[in-house]
Amino acid sequence: MKLLHTADWHLGKIVNSVHMTEDQRYILQEFMKVVDDEQPDAIIIAGDLYDRSIPPREAVELLNDVLTELVIHKKIPVLAISGNHDSPDRLEFGSQLFRSQQLYLDTKLKGEFHPVTLKDEHGPVHFHLVPYLEPAEVRQFFDDDRVQSHHQAAERMIDYIKSNHDMSERHVWVGHSFLAGGMETESEERLSMIGGSPYIDAELFEDFSYVALGHLHQPQRVRSEHIRYSGSILKYSFSEANHRKSVTIVELTDEDATIRQVPLKPRRDLEVVEGYLDDFLNQDLPAHPENYLHIKLLDDGQLVDPMGKLRRKYPNILRLERNMLSSQKKLQDLTKIKERQEMSHTDLFASFYEEMKGDAIPEKRSQHIEQVINKLMTEERVK
Repeated sequence: MKLLHTADWHLGKIVNSVHMTEDQRYILQEFMKVVDDEQPDAIIIAGDLYDRSIPPREAVELLNDVLTELVIHKKIPVLAISGNHDSPDRLEFGSQLFRSQQLYLDTKLKGEFHPVTLKDEHGPVHFHLVPYLEPAEVRQFFDDDRVQSHHQAAERMIDYIKSNHDMSERHVWVGHSFLAGGMETESEERLSMIGGSPYIDAELFEDFSYVALGHLHQPQRVRSEHIRYSGSILKYSFSEANHRKSVTIVELTDEDATIRQVPLKPRRDLEVVEGYLDDFLNQDLPAHPENYLHIKLLDDGQLVDPMGKLRRKYPNILRLERNMLSSQKKLQDLTKIKERQEMSHTDLFASFYEEMKGDAIPEKRSQHIEQVINKLMTEERVK
């Protein structure tokens, strides 16, 4: 069985105040060419179809066009889940009706949590569609108070799968989560750390034939060849400038999986370019001046309207930076940023409280804040 694994479309994304919908439309046309060339038996979309819980109309129309082309015209089964950017309730609308057209879209834990089973000449392949879930949702579904972290939530679900299915058959986990050891970028929204670490140990997934993941934007394997992030379809921040975006092709036999990546070429790339102002103005310093650019100027003197001058030649500059002016501040802030990236929402508030009040937050107030954050996270997920 040949599978095409993709994720993190983030339709409706805005990058540095630029709406990316037309770039997304272009790259999805390129995606369709890959589909036509590869002729997969099924397509996996591992979460974050949209960039926010209430996507703009253009993003909804684009997703509708793509899914209609795949399942109605090309007759290819699509197996998709919601990510942490999607609204489970909104994305769930019509999902039961869509199953008759082989569009399998799971956004919540419900019922008996049955897999979607497709068959080839080697027998059945069971797809376990696991949307992004907070530990509290898994704890409630299984009525298991031991589930306090993302790792424990995944472990509980995998135990359930193993106890209810023959693992000697082929099983595919489709999830949206953060595996320990995965490489992050700036454009991924950090997962909730309320109740514990957001990290899941990859060892849990060793018994699956393939693990199709979303959330991290760089194509990568974690621990084993068959545990994979497909990465996003476009670069969504300059921290991704060196990524090579692609989709992942997986060919499952009765014994193993052959995996390869097919590149996606965007209409405009994201580039980070360093140089002096005169060189930018008098030469084509970026190889493709139409790209989205983050320009770092090396000049140390006074410059008059550098952005205005540069934009006449490079119309898609998204960020301009003076290296000499910013380097010292970056060094001062780097340690603090790294520390705060590891903090939970509750810890971040406690740090803010201490900075403002000069004292550590009392335990009772800390508990109250954690309850409020839990409530807000739950409300955000159902918008």
